[in-house]
Amino acid sequence: MMKVLVLGAGFGGLELTAALSEALGDEVDVTLIDKGEGFVFGFSKLDVMFGRTLPEQVVHPYDDLVKDGVTFVRAIVTAIDPASKRVETTAGAFEADVLVVALGADLHPEATPGLVEGGHEFYTVAGAFALREVLQEFPGGRVIVGVTSTPFKCPPAPSETALLVHDLLTERGIRERSEVSLVMPLGVPIPPSPAASAALLEAFAAREIAWHPEELIVEVDPEEKVVICASGARMPFDLFLAVPVHRAPVVVQESGMCVDGWIPVDSQTLETSYPGVYAVGDVTSVGTPKAGVFAEGQASVVARELISIARGEQPSTAYDGTGICYLEFGDDQVAKVQVTFLSGQAPHGDMEGPSAHLAQDKATFGSSRVRRWFDREWTTT
Repeated sequence: MMKVLVLGAGFGGLELTAALSEALGDEVDVTLIDKGEGFVFGFSKLDVMFGRTLPEQVVHPYDDLVKDGVTFVRAIVTAIDPASKRVETTAGAFEADVLVVALGADLHPEATPGLVEGGHEFYTVAGAFALREVLQEFPGGRVIVGVTSTPFKCPPAPSETALLVHDLLTERGIRERSEVSLVMPLGVPIPPSPAASAALLEAFAAREIAWHPEELIVEVDPEEKVVICASGARMPFDLFLAVPVHRAPVVVQESGMCVDGWIPVDSQTLETSYPGVYAVGDVTSVGTPKAGVFAEGQASVVARELISIARGEQPSTAYDGTGICYLEFGDDQVAKVQVTFLSGQAPHGDMEGPSAHLAQDKATFGSSRVRRWFDREWTTT
């Protein structure tokens, strides 16, 4: 029986284990390890942050994971030996025939001087949930949404946040005495999709959201309440909402698998330089955006390969680099962006919407994953 060890229960780990269980059942021995209590969609963080739903409605407990052939272990991974496919954790040691690393990217607000003291990050679950009260009590003023490092996951999220801040300030009757600015190191909001970028820039202009492209925030002065960019530009704020520095988890860096900070993989199979060791999602340098849908797509490729191996068949699948994301435009309007990243080709993408219909499509996307991964229905209303 093939023993598969999966590190990380995000989009990648959940999709991989679901696919293996569905195809092989108890004919495969899968162990899924994660340190968290439950899974939270990235878009759910914004829903809580802007008062659309409550924290307890968006956390999907890992205790609900009951699948044939899959054992969930809540533990912290403390060491990874990719050569032997042996992993040390706070729950003991594990060995496997196949190791899949899906530990994502760790977030480091402390890596930007002054950010912890003077700003707020909205990428961790705790940070986003804490901002719910901060935004409700904000009296108005200068709001900056800004990026502090590259690469960063979910590239549309800063744009979505700026638009949703506009909506919230408008609802609270304080938009006229406030300013909203978006600071990003990119030339356009979503480079692979010219249509999405153009629509966002139009939305920013219509809402008087100041757009500052090709600027990276590297420091915060909490006393003067100013963000400082790599260019030397200084921008005053009353509320700073930050995308924090992203890094591969320390345990991954110490494993010897990383090159330039991330795990390189075969762009079609997601296998690392170590035979039988795969990596999917944000922890890789595969070339796609760091976003859940891409981790899910990569996990599907690895699952199909492992299923073929378990059945004695020749693997024939390859990663196509395609993913979709839902983009909040505010005012209950959502767009759907499809982008494709293939080695040797320029990234390209299309956009549908925005529309109210696609807001329901986004909700269906989330509920379908909860049904598949946790075997239950989900609604946030």
